[in-house]
Amino acid sequence: MPKPDDAEKNNPHGMGGTHGVRTLLGEPKKAILRLSAPMILAMSANTLYNLADAIWVSGLGPDALSAVGFFFPFFFILMALATGLGVGSGAAISRKIGANDKEGADRVAAHSFVLMAIVAALVSAPFIIFTRQIFVSLGAGDIAEMAIPYARIMFCGSILVFFNGLSNSLLRSEGDAKRAMVAMVVGSVLNIGLDPLFIYTFNLGVAGAAWATLASMLLTSLLLAYWLFVKRSTYISVRFRGFRFDRRINRDIFGVGLPASIQQLAMSLTMLALNLMVVRVGGTDGIAIYTTGWRVIMIGTLPLMGIATAVVSVSGAAFGSRAMGKLDEAYRYAIRMGVVIEVVLAIVIFALAPQITSLFTQAEGGERLVDGLVRFLRITCIFYPGVAFGMLSSSLFQGIGKGINALIVTLFRTIILTIALTSLFAFVLDMGLTGIWIGLVTANLLGSAAGFCWARLHIRYMKREFPPSCIS
Repeated sequence: MPKPDDAEKNNPHGMGGTHGVRTLLGEPKKAILRLSAPMILAMSANTLYNLADAIWVSGLGPDALSAVGFFFPFFFILMALATGLGVGSGAAISRKIGANDKEGADRVAAHSFVLMAIVAALVSAPFIIFTRQIFVSLGAGDIAEMAIPYARIMFCGSILVFFNGLSNSLLRSEGDAKRAMVAMVVGSVLNIGLDPLFIYTFNLGVAGAAWATLASMLLTSLLLAYWLFVKRSTYISVRFRGFRFDRRINRDIFGVGLPASIQQLAMSLTMLALNLMVVRVGGTDGIAIYTTGWRVIMIGTLPLMGIATAVVSVSGAAFGSRAMGKLDEAYRYAIRMGVVIEVVLAIVIFALAPQITSLFTQAEGGERLVDGLVRFLRITCIFYPGVAFGMLSSSLFQGIGKGINALIVTLFRTIILTIALTSLFAFVLDMGLTGIWIGLVTANLLGSAAGFCWARLHIRYMKREFPPSCIS
């Protein structure tokens, strides 16, 4: 661990760091609240953009919704890799900050951007080349001609997805949730405004939604790049001069980032499998119901996503300083806050399901989706409070560098429980689409309960391993 005088010399903000760093290392409940509140607001704006995007696209008819829906799992794959890299890098930086190692945090940041460029290039190229073959093989049929241009545009802009995700994660890792919020809100607001312009004014149809997304991501990337590389107003200093890969740093990033990406990819593959199940029992209308309803689920659970980002940073910093009491307090407070918020949202969505459905079914032919979408919303809102236990437990494991633990929790919930239970209810019990929704809810509740129990046991172990008396 660096000596105090070395840390002072290497830290242009002083020993206390920035306001964000002081928050990160301060009272745990306040840290969770102050870091999660801006991210909840930012993710609300981002999810409202997704909702507005669906509403604008729905004006082109149910087939347009289905076209975007076919791309949805692949966008999730891009986000999975970007999120995994961001989580791995952010958690590593938070642990370095907790250990008062600014130089180490700077080196992690530089490694993260180099790895980002490599991963983005390797991932996007195959998708761009084989877009048509992929969508045809998935049964897109006539809808493929709308889905393919949309997908290719989005795949070409994947580097922006990676850059924005990583940059925001680095800001959050040093407790700078406010600027991360500003970047996300700016992008979302721009996207909401550009959607009707590209879709209808420029008459680009479904492809216009993709162009609008790319334009907004580009402007957000420029803002983030200005803060990180031009103004250099962050605690972390990103420099590439004399850069050489360090195996220890790569292991630190990938130790959490790779399992986190696999977690997200497992969710993507689960969504892809569910797409195939839904097509089998409900056709393309079923896809429209599922992917549109999933956007509402994202709204319902977005407070948890904001809280989860705070749990990663706060638990990482607490673990770095070996303050296990603070780590436990932050985790328990986050769980309580998440459950209360999700109970309220579940009640609201259940009650307003018909009104929410009407937002997506105004176009000609949209009435055929109404009953199915209302049923989806009312069944799936049941698991919202339970998600808090699983999601925040995974975030705790990521923060302390136990990426494999978080991965196992997610694989158990998605690959094992979700696939098994949706197949059971939909096909064995012959419940069709309703069975898929019931299986989805049951799997999430059981998986979240298992993750929570494991996290509690691990916290008890860490408290025995690092009692307060052994911390100098």
